Amino acid sequence: MKRHLISAADLTRDDAVLILDTAEEMARVADRPIKKLPTLRGRTICNLFFEDSTRTRISFEAAEKRLSADVINFAAKGSSVSKGESLKDTAQTLEAMGVDAVVIRHSASGAPYRLATSGWIDAPVINAGDGTHQHPTQALLDAFTMRRRLVGRDAGLGKGLDGRRITIVGDVLHSRVARSNVDLLHTLGAEVTLVAPPTLLPVGVGTWPCEVSYSLDEVLPKSDAVMMLRVQRERMNAAFFPTEREYSRRYGLDAARMAKMPEHAVVMHPGPMVRGMEITAEVADSDRCTVVEQVANGVSIRMAVLYLLLGGSEPAVTTTATTAPAAARTAEETK
Repeated sequence: MKRHLISAADLTRDDAVLILDTAEEMARVADRPIKKLPTLRGRTICNLFFEDSTRTRISFEAAEKRLSADVINFAAKGSSVSKGESLKDTAQTLEAMGVDAVVIRHSASGAPYRLATSGWIDAPVINAGDGTHQHPTQALLDAFTMRRRLVGRDAGLGKGLDGRRITIVGDVLHSRVARSNVDLLHTLGAEVTLVAPPTLLPVGVGTWPCEVSYSLDEVLPKSDAVMMLRVQRERMNAAFFPTEREYSRRYGLDAARMAKMPEHAVVMHPGPMVRGMEITAEVADSDRCTVVEQVANGVSIRMAVLYLLLGGSEPAVTTTATTAPAAARTAEETK
């Protein structure tokens, strides 16, 4: 593992599989009466959120507390940022307080990279979403969910998503989730297809390691997983499609379209969902929809990332079934 997690493209296949396998061990902690490991006891982690968030911030906080870390939550609203304080000054303040890691979400693409490489702070930086650029832990939890559903919880250990066909539908232009998933899923061996109106595809998408289609109905019958993206109105500065009704008719997922998918195929969504536009309530509440699983898996993935970045050099998962992983072994000793 590298010192920072800024982009899904930075992860090798071995890195990604290690994180997914470690997350399987972390998921077992959630099944215990006491959902805690002592791994990061005495470490301080700051959640530096310059942009609104519910799932990601709470998920990181839960992961940090389950690893026994001390947590500082920073929100731009109500802080000196509203008075004009720069990212540099905020970072230097955290450095002076001695934080051991920073989880940052920022509306400006490149802010986490700047923080990690500027020398303002000497701590690992984890990107929790930056502008329309990257959201690596979201891609990891999506891949983790797919591997569990399509390969199997135990059968998937040590494996990627080779040969699986993943379709990502919707507002690709403004989506850091789409960019991160294309990078990571390609690394794990999956075949990715983007489906969107031409106006919601970025310039240069032809150079991405994926296919592009404008017809959702053509792609659905050969998809193992379909990920619906939210239309991000807050990032739009023009009319990218005529009406919401037309977008929903051509690119929304309803029960009739879901019926065209293979029986084993799953429906995913990074959240928050806009029911009735990109996905109907019937599909969102069906057994094939993994939205709630993705939220639960997000805690396990973020525990794994924090463990691997801060918990020491030993891998959390061993290759033999008879040897207890380092994290689980430490937890048992402290019972």
